Amino acid sequence: MVQSLTDSRSLRSELRLLPSIDESDLTWRVLGTLNLFRLFVAVLLLGLFFASGDPRFFGERYPALFSATAAGYLVFSIVSGLAIRQRWVTAEPQILVQIAADILAIVILMHASGGIASGLGGLLVVFVGAGSLLLPLHVPAFFAALATLAVLGEQFFSQMAGVSDTSNYSAAGVLGAIIFAISLAARPLARRIQFSEALARQRGVDLANLSELNEYIVQHLRESIVVVDADDRIRLINGSAAQLLGAPADCRGIELADASIDLAEHVAGWRKRQAAPRHAEFSMVAADGSARIQVHLAPLGKGDERHGPILVFLEDASLMDARVQQSKLASLGRLSASIAHEIRNPVGAMSHAGQLLAESSALSAEDLRLTEIIRTHAERVSHIIDNVLRLSRRESSRPERFELAPWLRDFAEEFTRTLELQEGELSVANATENLEIRMDPSHLRQVLWNLCDNAVKYASATGGIMVELHAGQTQRTRQPYLEVLDHGHGVDPQIVDKIFEPFFTDRSGGTGLGLYISRELCELNRATLVFQPRETGGSIFRIVFADPARWEGVGS
Repeated sequence: MVQSLTDSRSLRSELRLLPSIDESDLTWRVLGTLNLFRLFVAVLLLGLFFASGDPRFFGERYPALFSATAAGYLVFSIVSGLAIRQRWVTAEPQILVQIAADILAIVILMHASGGIASGLGGLLVVFVGAGSLLLPLHVPAFFAALATLAVLGEQFFSQMAGVSDTSNYSAAGVLGAIIFAISLAARPLARRIQFSEALARQRGVDLANLSELNEYIVQHLRESIVVVDADDRIRLINGSAAQLLGAPADCRGIELADASIDLAEHVAGWRKRQAAPRHAEFSMVAADGSARIQVHLAPLGKGDERHGPILVFLEDASLMDARVQQSKLASLGRLSASIAHEIRNPVGAMSHAGQLLAESSALSAEDLRLTEIIRTHAERVSHIIDNVLRLSRRESSRPERFELAPWLRDFAEEFTRTLELQEGELSVANATENLEIRMDPSHLRQVLWNLCDNAVKYASATGGIMVELHAGQTQRTRQPYLEVLDHGHGVDPQIVDKIFEPFFTDRSGGTGLGLYISRELCELNRATLVFQPRETGGSIFRIVFADPARWEGVGS
């Protein structure tokens, strides 16, 4: 409220100090309206002059003078209309010339029609009053005085010519007083109109600035947002959301399906569900597969919320997962110290005792089977302890820049030879040549070994092993990536969000740490590991590497 009062005082002060006309749309609109009235008067007077008989309705004293003046006034009105529309000159000269011409033309027409008794002098009230709305205070007073003197002068000239009597002086004086009163009364109204218009312009500027500020805030939000209307058309989207969806930067007004088919399908499914919650959450993969996106739907407005506009929040889950993983890693680090001292030694003792017991000749086959179980599970616990300790230490990476394709071929040959796979069961199906990455080779080998080992185990469950390695660049960011594709049963959609959690596994014999450690090693090298279901069945695990040129020379 205080700010509004301050703005009002400032506007009033500016208006008081205005020495000339405000070149605003209001000024030109008033000028245009006044000229239309001028044109109408000229046409009407000419029409009445030529339509009336003898005696004429107007111009009975000097018909030739009346017709010539009315015709000239019509031409002047047309030229003035063009000047106003094209804005040949500024508003102030046009107003001064036009009001002066109006006074001159009306007084001549009044004189040709019998003087003050013709009633044409009343038109001066309109023109001088309209000028008072646009001109500074002293100028309308000057025109009011000029009009009054012209009316009195016409009366004096008519009396001297013997065509009028002295009784018309009182009528001329009253008309002059009316002109003065209108001109003086119109000025406060003009001030208020100008003040209102200036205030409206200021508010318009404020609204435009606020709109630009809102647009700037929306476009630079860390969160990615999309607003979808009831017809599933994009009404608002910021740059980060467009990048995640792989949509054009300016995609307002297009169908949501044209920007992201996956998001459109999720939104359509949420709208169709009768018992859909007011707020919905689900996850999807970015357009280029470089990140996993957490999507939050929030309806806008009231009424049937499921079929109205929707606010969609898109969150890069890898950033959120990184914070969660750091917390988990800290907890695992503290736990690993206790595990190392409290579990490793007893497990080693049990394993050694089982081995010694198995060497006894007095054991039956059933007893040997029990010792084998002891040894197997002791090794499994020891393997878990080794993984946890390795993860807790998390040695710093030593990234190197190297070509991915030849490295992959060497890895595939080593992996096939170690696991004794048949030819073609693991293949480098598609790898872009001369594609460079920057990562610690030992970390990449451990990550890829874990992924390929899982792929082989899951693919073998379907009766055949076929694991493919693909390498290329993402479409959006041109970052190098590496994919491990299998033909297994895939991952249950209900557990997709859990497969990278530590100790989570959906098959017996697994430690539940392989994928977790793989993602941690990727993040240590500024890479991202994401999962995608394969359309033909199976799974795709994609490693999206950091741009090698960007991080060249940057310490880890």
